[in-house]
Amino acid sequence: MALKLVQRLPSGIGTGTVFSVARPVCAACLCTSTGRCILTGGCRRLQLSRGARSLTAVERGPSFVGPHRDSIPRFRLTQQHGPATQDEEQEFRRRLSCCSSSAKVRLISESQERLDRGELSVGQLCTLGRAMLAVESPGGAMLEEVMAQVRKLGPSQWSLDELVAVYQLLRGGAAHDGKYRDLLNAMHTHAVTVTSSMDEVAVSGLLGALVDLNQTQATPLVIQLCKRAVRHVPRLSDEQLAAVLAALMHFGHSDHYLVEAVERRVHATAFTCHSETLTKATQFLGRRNILSPPVLDAVAESFVYRADGYSTGQVARQIAPFGKLCYLPPNAGELFRKVEGVLRTRFSQFQPRTLLGLLHSCILVERFPVNFVSKVFSNFFLQQLQEDGNGMDRFVLAQLTQLYMTVKLECPFYEGPQLLPKYRVKSFLVPARSLETPVDPHLYTLVKTGLVDLLGARSYFASKVLTPYCYTLDVEIKLDEEGYVLPASQDDIFKRIALCIDGQKRFTTNTRRLLGSESIKQRHLRLLGYEVVQIPFYEFDKLHSKTSVMNYLHQKIFPHSYRLSW
Repeated sequence: MALKLVQRLPSGIGTGTVFSVARPVCAACLCTSTGRCILTGGCRRLQLSRGARSLTAVERGPSFVGPHRDSIPRFRLTQQHGPATQDEEQEFRRRLSCCSSSAKVRLISESQERLDRGELSVGQLCTLGRAMLAVESPGGAMLEEVMAQVRKLGPSQWSLDELVAVYQLLRGGAAHDGKYRDLLNAMHTHAVTVTSSMDEVAVSGLLGALVDLNQTQATPLVIQLCKRAVRHVPRLSDEQLAAVLAALMHFGHSDHYLVEAVERRVHATAFTCHSETLTKATQFLGRRNILSPPVLDAVAESFVYRADGYSTGQVARQIAPFGKLCYLPPNAGELFRKVEGVLRTRFSQFQPRTLLGLLHSCILVERFPVNFVSKVFSNFFLQQLQEDGNGMDRFVLAQLTQLYMTVKLECPFYEGPQLLPKYRVKSFLVPARSLETPVDPHLYTLVKTGLVDLLGARSYFASKVLTPYCYTLDVEIKLDEEGYVLPASQDDIFKRIALCIDGQKRFTTNTRRLLGSESIKQRHLRLLGYEVVQIPFYEFDKLHSKTSVMNYLHQKIFPHSYRLSW
């Protein structure tokens, strides 16, 4: 009806052109079928002369009710003589910011008039653009005109507030389908130069906008915003801090000083901050493989007291980093008793994959959810897993298989349902998401060369061996009963040595602690009878000669044997 009303209006209304009418008319009259005026004070002939006077505003309210109790538009008419005063401009912007439907067709008309005259600032254009997004589709003609005027004055000429406003406009939907890429790139370039003057609102707002716009090419800006955020962490609201951490996870970036600031913030507010902010903090550590005992300890303490008020997703996301980073807090007993209590009371409320992920996180730190495994291996739960999302992918099957192996190897007293073979994978090394970290190619090549020098031939060891237990060995060496090395092709053997060539990606980024996925692998290999020999990167990187490499490998692999002569 609103659009039809606009079409029925005389063509001159709202355009600032000269027009005249032969009979008294007002906008309210046009809303009636009889043309009778419904304004209490009657209507006057509206004659606009050379754009000096214009119809500027309309409001719809329920205060006037007709005979059939139909809501009738109630208009407020103002006349604009020359430039608007400051108060009028503020009132216009206030009404425009509240525009959320096409019912305010007169407000849009006034906006179009001002837009045509080119008298709107960048901030006002952004306000109008957001109003248009609420009223029409992102591809609307008026929004296109708004963006055309925004682009006339380059980002380098905008104020900081205007820069933030344009980011929010584009974030709100104006940049749909990848539009305005050139403008965004120019904005990123300028924003880098002004980050030093941004407050916490601007920093969190821009980071959130970059995430929503998926500006993966804006890494320099993300880095500068991250550095600026360090100063603001104490003043960031819970919502703003969560937005900053979410952005850093999205772009895969972290900063040592920011981590320290977050540690201080979480340690001080773990019992009072919003649960989602606390969740984002632990999730950020897990995603970036950062071991932060101050944060994890504070989260563990607050979890014991606050977990009953968490959503099931928050419970799982707060526990996951403990498993991934292979860290047990001082109150580990209380923490996992609380986890068990939550599972017992709210088991059916968990989404299947969320529940499986939570249980898998527990086994990484040797906390075995035996009381719930029987439910997970039931046909009912497995059916739910298949119906959740797009069925069971290889990662879900790998989690199920490792959970099953853990129960078999470390909980021999378990007598519940078994995981059927059709749900088991043959390898934990799967594309994209894997329960093992592939061996670092460069480090592997160096170790392989050293092994050839040590053992005398390439045939005395095998590489990247898939075991019957789903794990892939970086290097396998076979021995006979007397401790002599056998050819890799030999089947009749006495002992197997598994070399774990552990590059940087198998450790937390800030410490030399193995990740949970590698820790459980080595633990299981030992239980399966392998002698596990770890070759960590931080030891091997210190070796700079052929002799030092050979001596190191000999001491690691054969610590109780004299070196063999070839």
